[in-house]
Amino acid sequence: MYIYNYNTNSSMSVPVSRRIVKEIGRLKKDSPPGISVNVDAKNIRYLMVTLEGPDGSPYHGGVFQLEMYLNEDYPMAPPKVRFLTRIYHPNIDKIGRICLDILKDKWSPALQIQSVLMSLQVLMGNPNVDDPLDEQVAAHWRSKRSDAERQAKEWTKKYASKK
Repeated sequence: MYIYNYNTNSSMSVPVSRRIVKEIGRLKKDSPPGISVNVDAKNIRYLMVTLEGPDGSPYHGGVFQLEMYLNEDYPMAPPKVRFLTRIYHPNIDKIGRICLDILKDKWSPALQIQSVLMSLQVLMGNPNVDDPLDEQVAAHWRSKRSDAERQAKEWTKKYASKK
C-alpha cells in the first residue's frame, strides 16, 4: 500500500510505503543514542543522518553526517548510504561509500533503517580490515594499528568535530 503526498507542506508527490513512514516515525520519536535522522522536506525517501563516533573508538567525540536514500525497492533492496563527513576508515572510501555486508549481499527485508544505522556505528568502532573498501587504509590499519588510529583521531578532530 502506498501513501501519496506524505509531506503536506510539499508540492511534490512521493509514493512511500507505510513501512517507511512507520520506521521514520519511530526513529524520530525514539532514536538510538548517538543517532539522529532528518527527513528531506521534499522527499521522505531521502534522509540526512548524524552519527556520533562510538565511545572507545578513534571517532569518539566526532559527529559524522551521512545521507541515506530508500530506493523504490526498499525494503526488498538495501538503502543507499554514504558518509558525507570525511573519515579515515578501511571500510569507507574517500567519497564516503561504505563496505558493509548488510548493505550488499547480506541484506534482508527484515532489517530496518535503525538496524543499518546501528550497524554503521558498530563498524566505526570495529573496522573490518579483512574486507576493506580502501586497501591503503586497511594496510595501514593492519601494519601499524596505533598509527592508523592516531590518523583516524586526527581526521575526526579535523572533519567531524562539533562546531
